[in-house]
Amino acid sequence: MPDFRAAEYGPKIAEILALAGDGHRLLGLVGGPCVSEKAREMVRAADLAPPVQCGLFLYLSCLDEAHQIAQEIKSATGSYWHGMMHRQEPDFGNAAYWFRRVGRHEIFAALREEAVQILPERFGGAKWDPFGFIDACEEVHRRPDRKAERALQEIQRAEWRLLFDYCFRRARNEPPERPCRLWAG
Repeated sequence: MPDFRAAEYGPKIAEILALAGDGHRLLGLVGGPCVSEKAREMVRAADLAPPVQCGLFLYLSCLDEAHQIAQEIKSATGSYWHGMMHRQEPDFGNAAYWFRRVGRHEIFAALREEAVQILPERFGGAKWDPFGFIDACEEVHRRPDRKAERALQEIQRAEWRLLFDYCFRRARNEPPERPCRLWAG
């Protein structure tokens, strides 16, 4: 997995991410409490595009705020953030509903490449399968397995990074690049 460079997103976002692992934190498959009240307040006060703000709230495990914003983003990307939030809630059926609304997202090809590096036996298919990922998260939720959970968290971190980068670039009207120029590696 390439290294993520939070500073490439500007000083405001880098400062927020610095309060919670600089973009390296493994998000829980099941969300817990918000990891930083200071970061939460900084995101609330920041003038950011809603998809970027939603992504930061999700990274911080501030699920209520992420949910509120995702509901207002009327696009495949808004549905994607919404699905991720419900997957972490965990409400797997509702997550699947939102991923059906996503359809095929532009980050799926890159996410599949990342997932194959982490769990090739599970995600080695020709295309990224968000429903297979939901199922894998549900399986680990029902039958805990630390090794599988860690691998799924690594995929989820890659998913977050890719979607966050996509949202950041779209907010700045930058074309998406592959591989992400903001990752060293």
